[in-house]
Amino acid sequence: MDNKSEYQAKHSSHHIHASRQTVRALKAKADAKRSTIEKLADWINLKIGSIGFLFINLAIIFSWILINTDHMPGFMPFDTFPFGLLTLILSIEAIMLTIFVLISQNRATHLFDLREEMDLQIDMITEQEITKLLEMQKMITDKLGIDTSKDHILTKMLQRIDPDKIEKSLEKQF
Repeated sequence: MDNKSEYQAKHSSHHIHASRQTVRALKAKADAKRSTIEKLADWINLKIGSIGFLFINLAIIFSWILINTDHMPGFMPFDTFPFGLLTLILSIEAIMLTIFVLISQNRATHLFDLREEMDLQIDMITEQEITKLLEMQKMITDKLGIDTSKDHILTKMLQRIDPDKIEKSLEKQF
């Protein structure tokens, strides 16, 4: 590999690494700004989304049913069939867990929206840069006397994209 190729490869690798760090920094900043409730919701979300949590729940429910159907010696039934107290507790658990999941999802959605906005801005800058490169290449081909007037794809590619026009088109689709 020649020096120029090595430089381009290193520069490209560095650019990709820097982009990843920017995204990580965005997440770290968002995580640092979390309220206590959001931190708790994220922690609970992490725990309830595990096999361990499932097995603990299953063990408690199974034990509850065994105790309250008088199948566990040494324990006195306290919530007979149809297990009204168990139903109440599980309903409250479901409501609370749903709320915590929604809090975490709202944060994740907000972070996703920020990343999407950053991607859009980068895409717009990239489009401008590519169009500029095409314009420069067109000037070179013109100077060399190469006729590109019949290249309709190139002509279309040389037209600048109007973000407002795209936005209006998307709004119509919604």
